[in-house]
Amino acid sequence: MKKSRPEGRGGGRTLWQREQPSLFGEILDWMLTPLLLLWPLSLGLTWFVAQSIANRPYDRALEFSLQALTQFVTVDSGRVTFTLTPQARDLLRADGTDLVFYQVVDGDGRLVSGDPDLPPPPADVAPRPGVVVLRDDIVRDEDVRVAYTWLMRADQRKPMALMQVAETRGKRSKLATEIIKGVMVPQFIILPLAVLLVWLALVHGIRPLSALERRIRSRRPDDLSPIDEAEVPQEVAPLVSSINDLLHRLGTTLSNQKRFLADAAHQLKTPLAGLRLQAEMAQMQLPAGAGEDIERTLRQIANSSVRATHTVNQLLALARAEAAGQALPREPVDLLTVARQVVEDLVPLALDKGLDLGFESLPAPEMLRGAPPLRLWGNAVLLAELVRNLTDNALRYTPRGGVVTVRVLSDPWGGVQLLQIEDDGPGIDPAERERVLAPFYRALGTNVEGSGLGLAIVHEIVRQHHATLSMEEAHPGAGARRGLRVTVRFQAAAGW
Repeated sequence: MKKSRPEGRGGGRTLWQREQPSLFGEILDWMLTPLLLLWPLSLGLTWFVAQSIANRPYDRALEFSLQALTQFVTVDSGRVTFTLTPQARDLLRADGTDLVFYQVVDGDGRLVSGDPDLPPPPADVAPRPGVVVLRDDIVRDEDVRVAYTWLMRADQRKPMALMQVAETRGKRSKLATEIIKGVMVPQFIILPLAVLLVWLALVHGIRPLSALERRIRSRRPDDLSPIDEAEVPQEVAPLVSSINDLLHRLGTTLSNQKRFLADAAHQLKTPLAGLRLQAEMAQMQLPAGAGEDIERTLRQIANSSVRATHTVNQLLALARAEAAGQALPREPVDLLTVARQVVEDLVPLALDKGLDLGFESLPAPEMLRGAPPLRLWGNAVLLAELVRNLTDNALRYTPRGGVVTVRVLSDPWGGVQLLQIEDDGPGIDPAERERVLAPFYRALGTNVEGSGLGLAIVHEIVRQHHATLSMEEAHPGAGARRGLRVTVRFQAAAGW
């Protein structure tokens, strides 16, 4: 169960409402709450039962004492007399725990013998000669148990005498306490054990849910096949059915997205390429003296088509990167080979801009002989797109005559690979390094054409591969050409 926190007034929550509902906690609460509420109720009932049990043997002993004492009541010349023998007196004093009182009253209500403080029977109870009646009363501020009976001669209707014997409740209370202790002590042991058994039973009961969670978490991101409903409990089957329906709809959506990407790439790139070709052909076929305005307009059309094509390619790459976790396959990829191939492809662009594009691998491949094989579990197409965007970004922002270096640093024993792209450009201010990772954001004052999507694509691919990206100045203190070094750290492993 999750830890609760108190809520203030007006928050719409109860005083100790959980931050997040827990099925395990709710079931445990509903199972343990009745158990904990019934426990004090059980103790109360046990107390009443113990009182009744403790009264029975002592009531019988009190009745026996009363019947024994009635043998000493006699009538002499019409007067009731009561004479105790020494043995009878010893019987009344035999108990060292409780006090015993007795009283003999004749038919006219005169005290014959005994304690005058002993209260009479209730007036609303009719005399029942020869029947022993028990009641609770108070004598000298002490709770007592009283047994009394009416004695009557056979030839008279009027009672001859009232005989009462009372005893304090010390022994009874002690016996009841012992019974309560005998019941409570086992309950103090049984109750925690019952709570533990309930908790273990609940853990076992929700184990299929944990197994279902592990099955879902262990799936590959591109696995949209339905979950087998036969392996889940009946109560969870509707939820699994809903998840399967969601997976089916998600698969349909991703298929439509992939189809849209393919159609968009075909429908947008082909006309833009044709527009550029037509503009270039028109420039070559311009007659002499056609005018600088027409030539400048055609050149602008060609450049705009190139920028539009680049933007379309970047948008498609961003959409492809965002869908990589669900759609694109993953496999062991050699980052060194991918980076070298991208650099070779961009060499003509670097030469055209008058830049020195270099590639470094540290340590050198020949020094890694005998080292454990180092591969990244990822998508080769996206990793190539990542290297291409970072390198293209460095080439765009580095002025003519500058140096751009692509570097792959490998640590086979630590299972780590670093991709570094370093340039001689103006760099990025620390305050803007987070913002440039957002789509369509471009730093002001660079005077470099771009779509503002390159670093956003890089950021998404880094996230998809569970890597980290950092930026720093390549040449601190170098003024306007302080440069930028982008480092992407990959953790090589068989899987995530």
